[in-house]
Amino acid sequence: MSIKIKRGHFALFRGLVVAGPVEDELEKLKQKKMRELQQRLLKQKQEPPEKPEEPSPKEVLDRYFVGRAWEVFHAAKSQFPEVMAQIENALVEAMKAGKIKRRIDGESLYHFLRKIGVPVRLQTTIRFKEHGELKTLEQKIRENQ
Repeated sequence: MSIKIKRGHFALFRGLVVAGPVEDELEKLKQKKMRELQQRLLKQKQEPPEKPEEPSPKEVLDRYFVGRAWEVFHAAKSQFPEVMAQIENALVEAMKAGKIKRRIDGESLYHFLRKIGVPVRLQTTIRFKEHGELKTLEQKIRENQ
């Protein structure tokens, strides 16, 4: 069986590649791709390695805050924004440096803030559980009258 091959074409015949100018074009494409890859590698070597992204202060605090700590933190931040910005930075730095190792709950944060002179006022409600139902102090007084 014979196959006629026109000039500039190639054909696959029983596993053999018959080639011509098309093979030259493929070789040029391979060389071009190789040059592009080498240029990319050179650029990557010349560029300084990217630093891993620093976690945001919220992410750092979130690793340590448990329970009602965020509630106390947000209450303090809304009442004392300037002071709390400084305290937040100090807490984050201490946590990153490993000076704070334990988790912080709402009560601990509240006492810490009171101790350093930040009198945080938290919204407090007193509720009674009566017959499986939670009632506020106001509702309880109205019922008894």
